[in-house]
Order: sequence, then C-alpha cells, then structure tokens
Amino acid sequence: MRRAQLLALTILLYATSAKAETIYVSNERGNSITVIDAATHAVTATWPTGGRPRGITVSKDGRYIYLAASADHAVQMIDRETGKLVADLPSGQDPEQFFLSRNGNSLFVANEDNAALTAIDLQKRSVDFQVDVGGEPEGVAQSPDGKWVVVTSEEDNIVNWIDLSTKTMVDETPTDQRPRHVEFTADGKQLWIAAEVGGTVQIVDVESRKIIETLKFAVPGVAAYRMLPCGIRFTPDGKTAVIALGRADHVALVDVATRTVRAYVPVGKRVWHLAISGDGTTAYAANGLSDTLSVIDLASAKVTATVATGAGPWGVTIAP
Repeated sequence: MRRAQLLALTILLYATSAKAETIYVSNERGNSITVIDAATHAVTATWPTGGRPRGITVSKDGRYIYLAASADHAVQMIDRETGKLVADLPSGQDPEQFFLSRNGNSLFVANEDNAALTAIDLQKRSVDFQVDVGGEPEGVAQSPDGKWVVVTSEEDNIVNWIDLSTKTMVDETPTDQRPRHVEFTADGKQLWIAAEVGGTVQIVDVESRKIIETLKFAVPGVAAYRMLPCGIRFTPDGKTAVIALGRADHVALVDVATRTVRAYVPVGKRVWHLAISGDGTTAYAANGLSDTLSVIDLASAKVTATVATGAGPWGVTIAP
C-alpha cells in the first residue's frame, strides 16, 4: 500500500511540475506563436505576430514574450497572459536572434541587414547603444559574468567580442563557415559555436578567446553535407549539450565533459532551435520544414511526442 501511495504521489508531483511549464514556438512562415501545454502537449493558443518571427524568449519576471519580428524590423513585446501586443521595441534592421541580459534589463539584438548589435533598454523601451559588427550577424550570447556579449558573423566567419564596460568590439575569433548560434557554458569558461555550413560545433576558451576543439557529426545513413548545426542548449546540470543538426533531421546529445556524442535522435525536417525543460529531462526541437515540435526524452534519447505547430517553426522558449 505504501509503495502504491508513493508511486501515485510521484506521478502527481511530476504531472504538477510539468503542467506548470508552457512552451512557446515562433513560426517563421506562419507569422504566429504556437502556445503548448508542456504536460499534455496540447496546443492551447495560436497568437498572430509581426512578419517573419524568429528569436523568442520570456522576460525575467515572466510577464512578457519578446519576439524578433524580422520583416517588421522590431522586437515585439507580447503580454504572456493574453497574447496581445504591448509594444514594438526599436531593434535595428532585421532582428534575427537576441539574448536577454543576465539581469533582465536589456535585450542584445543581432541586426542581420546592417551588420550591427543593438542593445535595447527594456525599462525605457529605447535603444541604449549600437555596435558595428561583422556581416550578417545572427547568434548572440552574454557571458555569465556579464562582461562580454558575443555575436556571430555568418558572412565573415567570425565571432565578435563586445566589452560591455566600454560598449565596443575589442576582438574577433575566426570560425568555420557560417556561424549561426553561440552558447556559453554555465561556468563561463567555454563558448560553443554552431558553424552551419562548416558542419561543426567549435569550442572556444573564453580566457584566450581561441578555439580549442572542433566537434564533427556523423549520423548513420545521412550525408555529411546535411550536417548543418544550428541551435545549441545545455541541460541545467551542464552535463549535456543538445544540438540541432538542421537538414540532417537529427538532434545530437553531446557529453560536455568528454565532448563526445552519446546519441543521435531523429526528429522532424530541418530542425532549427531548441528549449529544455526546467528539470532538464526533456528537450523541445522546432522542425522548420515539418511544421512540428519534437518532444525528446533526454534519458532514453527518444522522441516521445510530436506536436503540430504553425508554418515554419523556428524558435522555442519555455517558462513556468
């Protein structure tokens, strides 16, 4: 009896925890956000947005969704309860990806069309500063210590290093072809770069700003030219990197300590970006050509559910 009660309680606690999370998917071709209940995988709402929505995240206080409406040259501030537009924030030309600052007060935006990084003051809802960077910037991240903002340049095959104390670009790191995404490890010692056309993920030592290792991928039965790494996310414990492999239609699970692939998980077509549940057990992958979201159990390295989204799912974020 006690075992049965314990099992029932465990199931109840798991369900309650999962139900508290909501998934938001930006649909690039559908000009919409798909809202999904993480516990049931049911679509609970579809919100219309500005043109070509891509980057997406949730404010630190959980009240708002920030969305890069690339075709409208704006970052949209959306009420999370109602899905209604609160404000169009000045973002610079063609915002694609962005990064919410560690303190939640700023949004660092990559402007693809005019080779710049725009920092938005979220309290004033105005531009704080702008820095010129390499051509076609896309991936953006701030270091855990708050010192650096890094921006990829797809055209110049570099990562730009911006010193926030001076608001200037002070260095650049050459990369493999077409770097699309960057992600710092939680300790701030490494920066992982997804070089899409290069087919690699490169690891930078932050102190020296030099590449120390290059990861390559080989999915059985999939041609090498289809390995197009894009989104990268680390599990909350920092042990696993979940990497979207683009037209390889797989996600790679990489052991961070050994930098080896422990599994390849088949998902939908043209997997773009990812999010990971708060408890670190589940990853969510946006499949841009399948119009679906794959739900991945990270322990078993298997897809446990597939959810229909709008047209061209691109970005994913998750919040309690």
